Amino acid sequence: MFRTRTGAACATLFATLLLFGACAPTEEAPQSNAVVFEGATVIVGDGSDPIANGVFVVEDGRFVAAGAADEVMAPEGAARVDLSGRFVIPALIDTHVHLSVPREALIDDLQRRAYYGVGAAVSLGHDDGDATAAVRDAPVAGAALAMTAGRGITRPEPGRSEVPYWINTPEEGRAAVQELAAANVDFVKIWVDDRGGQYDKLTADLYGPIIEEAHEHGLRVTAHIFSLEDAKGLLEAGVDSFAHSVRDMDVDDEFVAMVQERPNVVLIPNLGGRGAHEDMSFLSGTLSGEALEAAQAQHMDRPEAHESFGIQARNLARLNEAGMKIVMGTDGNAGWRPHIEMRDMVESGMTPHEVIVASTSAGAEYLMLHDTGSIAAGKSADFVVLGSNPLDDITNTRDIESVYLRGEEVDRAGLSAGWVGGQ
Repeated sequence: MFRTRTGAACATLFATLLLFGACAPTEEAPQSNAVVFEGATVIVGDGSDPIANGVFVVEDGRFVAAGAADEVMAPEGAARVDLSGRFVIPALIDTHVHLSVPREALIDDLQRRAYYGVGAAVSLGHDDGDATAAVRDAPVAGAALAMTAGRGITRPEPGRSEVPYWINTPEEGRAAVQELAAANVDFVKIWVDDRGGQYDKLTADLYGPIIEEAHEHGLRVTAHIFSLEDAKGLLEAGVDSFAHSVRDMDVDDEFVAMVQERPNVVLIPNLGGRGAHEDMSFLSGTLSGEALEAAQAQHMDRPEAHESFGIQARNLARLNEAGMKIVMGTDGNAGWRPHIEMRDMVESGMTPHEVIVASTSAGAEYLMLHDTGSIAAGKSADFVVLGSNPLDDITNTRDIESVYLRGEEVDRAGLSAGWVGGQ
């Protein structure tokens, strides 16, 4: 009898456990956190043909797949975003800016760049302190990445910025580079320009040792230039890039040949404005009232600028045709400026597609930002959704519907509300 009761009790307990087990919630399969963006024309950024009806998958801040709709399989359970009728380009890269120094203002600068689709920017030569390097090393969500040249190097220029190193001897130049290397800068910036005869400028006996010392420390040198003569001297000394093009005259055959003998030298044209009317209404998201009017006033017809722009435009066209590496840079500190510079680059003779490459993958390669610059598997998901085709008209890069940096959508509406009160 004891055995019977025990057996019955065990049977009852087993049945009860089965019942409760059947009623208990079952563990669901983990859901994918991937997002599939589909239907857009994808301009990859590497010069390849656009992908009509493109699809790309973003997961954990990166592209995990990208291609035509019939080539990409969406992960099970992924969210979907319909981009039919839109155009997608990689986030822009500005290789020549001058960011604010205080951290709060610096972050505002980088947020304004993000608003306009810029994913990374390099501050060239006026960074006094370590704020830019700190933000570089710990990127801020919803803001562009930052890189820095720290303090640039020039001859004494009283009345201009006192942030750069002012040097008069090769030894002072080498010492400046050593300090910059210890500060872990990304570039060494030098100015080789007498500012219209106002100052003495770095000469070959000064910039030569600077370039040599920088290379010994694994640093590249970018040079602000004005004259063709200085550009030739800098090429002979081993400069890595020009932060402006030649502006005093048209480049000659000798210079073109020197460039072609040095295929790794990079040109940042920094065209400086066509002197023609530009519709600045696209700034209404970040400027309002008098500030927008002031910006428009600065972009009216200026016949006095035509000759200077003509020299730079012809030089850009010729150097592009000669195969020189070209990237986009704007100088100054306006987050929206890349959209003006890209227009000017097209006006100089580059195609819209060439300009997009110069402003995305070529810039990333120059900065050694190997995980951004194109829409491809493995890259950081930094991209801009446009409402119209920039290959038809480069000013369509201003028709921004959304921006994503590191896989997260930038809160453009929230940023705009903070800047202009939602107007």
